[in-house]
Amino acid sequence: MAPKQPNTGLFVGLNKGDVVTKKDLAPRPSDRKGESSKRVLFVRSLIREVAGFAPYEKRITELLKVGKDKYALKVAKKKAWDTQKS
Repeated sequence: MAPKQPNTGLFVGLNKGDVVTKKDLAPRPSDRKGESSKRVLFVRSLIREVAGFAPYEKRITELLKVGKDKYALKVAKKKAWDTQKS
């Protein structure tokens, strides 16, 4: 689709309408959906530091160290599926 032509200022024709400048809108909260704030990232890192890794995460890292990449992926997928079902 071709870009819209600017209005001519006439009330008839293809590009009819008053000539106006577009207003810059303030960013909406929904525009930053999925973006984590600094505070959230800090709290998550702090909790990870205090609590450490979950047992399944430790197992996956061990499998990756040994070189069992395919099996580690399988374990991770199985864990993700369990959390999706619940």
